[in-house]
Amino acid sequence: MTEGDEQTLIINMGPQHPSTHGVLRVVLVLDGEYIVRATPVIGYLHRMHEKIAENRTCLQYMPNMGRVDYLNPLGWNWAYVGALERLAGIEVPERAEFIRVITGELNRISSHLVWFGAYILDLGAFTPIMYAFEDRERILDLLQPISGSRLTYSFFRPGGVAADVTDSFLKDALAFVKYMRDRLPMYRDLVTDNIIFRKRCQNVGVLSLEMCQRYGATGPVIRGSNRPYDIRKTEPYSIYDRFDYEIPVDEKGDAMGRYRVRMAEMAESLNIIEQAVKQIPEGEHIVKNAPKPRWKPPKGEVYFAVEGARWKIGVYLISNGDKHPYRVKLRSPGFSNLSLFGELVKGHLLQDAVSILGSLDLVIPEIDR
Repeated sequence: MTEGDEQTLIINMGPQHPSTHGVLRVVLVLDGEYIVRATPVIGYLHRMHEKIAENRTCLQYMPNMGRVDYLNPLGWNWAYVGALERLAGIEVPERAEFIRVITGELNRISSHLVWFGAYILDLGAFTPIMYAFEDRERILDLLQPISGSRLTYSFFRPGGVAADVTDSFLKDALAFVKYMRDRLPMYRDLVTDNIIFRKRCQNVGVLSLEMCQRYGATGPVIRGSNRPYDIRKTEPYSIYDRFDYEIPVDEKGDAMGRYRVRMAEMAESLNIIEQAVKQIPEGEHIVKNAPKPRWKPPKGEVYFAVEGARWKIGVYLISNGDKHPYRVKLRSPGFSNLSLFGELVKGHLLQDAVSILGSLDLVIPEIDR
């Protein structure tokens, strides 16, 4: 086809493409090997999560929060129960807050490990995903006994968590912290310092802070552009203000910078887990008289946000006093990050599209919902 005075070629990247995993299509307009325009096409996994909320009781809707983002379900668990707790004025027991922090940070690491392995696989290296999934398996083995699931967790409840943790769990969590700290240098030697990987990521997909703010990008994407925006610190919730940890940033703003931020975040999550395990108090894991399945929250509207594994997760809920929510709106931060892809990839080589797309760590079911 002709676009302006130049001869261009249109190709589809996905949905049948290894880097889009069968759920995303990107229409690329090329001038030779250079990308002129990129248009994401979504909707392959639309499941009507928000509409379903209107036909479920507040507690019946909890399992949906484990399926919006299958890699970071506890982040969505937390945002939803946090909204209900804020609306109803429910005080969460201190021990339950610690359990949420420990399990939430474990889930953050497991999500980053999947991203790490899949990203390097998309770039052509097979070995790292085997190591990543081996380490992720240890986290799944920790979370399965207390949550009853290995993937789509529905563990949090309004007023606490579904089950208490045992001393054995806490001991195993500390053992994992030590194990994973010893593994991170291996990842650095295997991937981070690899010259081929650096050539694929350095100075590729340079994202300015202005573009991040214009599209509403959050999480490691904006932190990779040297903005330490993490709502665990900027909009504190739960008990995160009790822990000593850093917010990793990178000043480059390229794909390599976003990679470095996520790798550093795993180390910081280990620090948080270690502190939380050592400080966890005795007590109840859920409030007495916790909401029952047919519980009716008070009338009102509320918004609650948490720092998910990839970005800022938000739940806006309206209640008319019935057992069913009147309206639930899920802030899908991945949509913002995907929206900037078209502008970010313009002018790059075709091969760079995979590097840039993977550096955004998109989970398409969270976008389609």
